[in-house]
Amino acid sequence: MALLTLAEAKQQLDIETGAHDGELQLYVDALAPVIEGYIGPVENRVVTETIASHGASLALRQTPVVSLTSLVPVLDGAALDVATLAVDTVTGVITRRDRSLFAAGPWTVVYVAGRGGVPATVKLAAAILLQHLWRTQYGAARGAVGGGDDYSVTEPVIGFGYAVPNRVLQLLEPYKTPPAVA
Repeated sequence: MALLTLAEAKQQLDIETGAHDGELQLYVDALAPVIEGYIGPVENRVVTETIASHGASLALRQTPVVSLTSLVPVLDGAALDVATLAVDTVTGVITRRDRSLFAAGPWTVVYVAGRGGVPATVKLAAAILLQHLWRTQYGAARGAVGGGDDYSVTEPVIGFGYAVPNRVLQLLEPYKTPPAVA
């Protein structure tokens, strides 16, 4: 599921015809990677990754974590029973409930990451980002909701350049991905 539907995008941009549907759908599809790059997965999805052991813990790359499905050593050995593991859903750190260490070597982890749905604030951020990107391409004459100069960005945002306005990042801040665990 997209962060915005085509109908929601057209409503945000005040577009009533289907003349630009194909092009507009490209913009809609481009929203999720930008927003999820900042806050992590939104819609629940199954993730499979291979991660190295750090002794007492393993760190997943995509958060928030909904559930852990399996943990299997890559080289040899049996899968661990996920009931014996604890997962910090916010940071993605896995530990053993008995406090023992993980065996050395890489592990294959299958888990579900996401938020289960699109929070209203994230949906609003996606709509504002869509409006900004559409207007930077076509100016205020197309999709000029409110008549402002949103498309005239003069200050880059560190890590995002001119593509993501500060107001979008401010809306996403409560959902921001925590710093990575090395």
